Amino acid sequence: MSRTKAAAVLALVAVIAGGAYWWQMRAPKPAGDAASAGPAASGASAARGGVQTVGVVAALRQDVPVRVEASGTVVSLNTVDIRPQVSSIVREVLVKDGQMLKKGQPLFRFDDRGDRANLDKARAQIARDRATLADLDRQYKRALDLRAQNFIAQSAVDTVQSQLEAQRALLQSDEAALQSAQVSLGYNEIRSPLDGRAGAVNVFVGSLVQPSGTVLVSIAQINPIGVTFTLPETQLGALLQAVNLGSSGKDKSPLEAQIVLTGSAGRGTDAAAPIKGKVSFVDNSVDASSGSIRVKAEFDNSAGQLWPGQYVRLRLILRNIPDAVVVPQAAIILRGTERSIYVVGEDKTARLVPVQVRYPFGEMAVVEGIQAGDKVVLEGKQNLRPGATVRDVPATLDAGRGRRAASAPASGASK
Repeated sequence: MSRTKAAAVLALVAVIAGGAYWWQMRAPKPAGDAASAGPAASGASAARGGVQTVGVVAALRQDVPVRVEASGTVVSLNTVDIRPQVSSIVREVLVKDGQMLKKGQPLFRFDDRGDRANLDKARAQIARDRATLADLDRQYKRALDLRAQNFIAQSAVDTVQSQLEAQRALLQSDEAALQSAQVSLGYNEIRSPLDGRAGAVNVFVGSLVQPSGTVLVSIAQINPIGVTFTLPETQLGALLQAVNLGSSGKDKSPLEAQIVLTGSAGRGTDAAAPIKGKVSFVDNSVDASSGSIRVKAEFDNSAGQLWPGQYVRLRLILRNIPDAVVVPQAAIILRGTERSIYVVGEDKTARLVPVQVRYPFGEMAVVEGIQAGDKVVLEGKQNLRPGATVRDVPATLDAGRGRRAASAPASGASK
């Protein structure tokens, strides 16, 4: 009898526990628990025939510039090493380290006493030979008069004439010697051959300089300034087309290049206004070892933001895509080589539309296959099925960025 009672008690306990579990499973969950379930709960409700909520954005139509970015190095368009052309002693140093110079500005003066003496000597020689030439000219005219009266022979006239011509030649030689002395004297003062910035000055007053000696100072042109960079050969066709279009036609302008620096002087985190320039040179051959083409651009550097040797990022706008359909890249579903987008129709159903990505830029991309104004699913596409009924709400691009990486595997699994 006791065993029968024990068995009945155990059976009653089992029935009560099963009923409690069944009641708990059927009880409605709080709103907070449903929200915490996230996409899994939404997908489960969609699988049971419910309406899934998705965030959508409208496909835009706009002109999109095709940009190419590259890394470049700032270079001076002209760099000159100043060397002496005579052996002399430095008398004056008129340039300082790092000084901004103008073309023709004096830089150095050397001891020119010897060259000035040679110049005075050449001038004196010219004065003496001119006096001799004047005397021979008078003798020649007198000889002609005497020959006309038959007082002297023709040979005497010829002798005086030859002396006169020789003196004229000697005078021309003296004038050439005078010019040579003036040139030698000019070597004793060195002027800047261009506008630019001086480097370190390597000599001092009293130093002996020689033509084969040390560079006195280097001058680098700062404004305008150049930037050299390379582009892959895959961009060569578009680059050449853009350069040719920019250099032909009355209403065309050279291909524009831009440098974007951070901060007002290339430092900091705030983006400064881009420095605009133009492409001035495309190399005549592709480097076979790297598969790249060398390009140079010129920029106005009156503000002094660019410096030779500086590393910068450039941006070229090769062409424009007119009336392009633009969508966020986070809305694009990747399946191997296929690309597709969920579009919400007028009947509130989701359609999976294949698209072709023509040009990605930033967080957006130019696509073909959909129309401008179509509602593109940006949020909630992970568990979406083609033909599913949805409730669309406006989405933000910031919210879609975090889901872009997860959209590819989830979409692939939902196929």
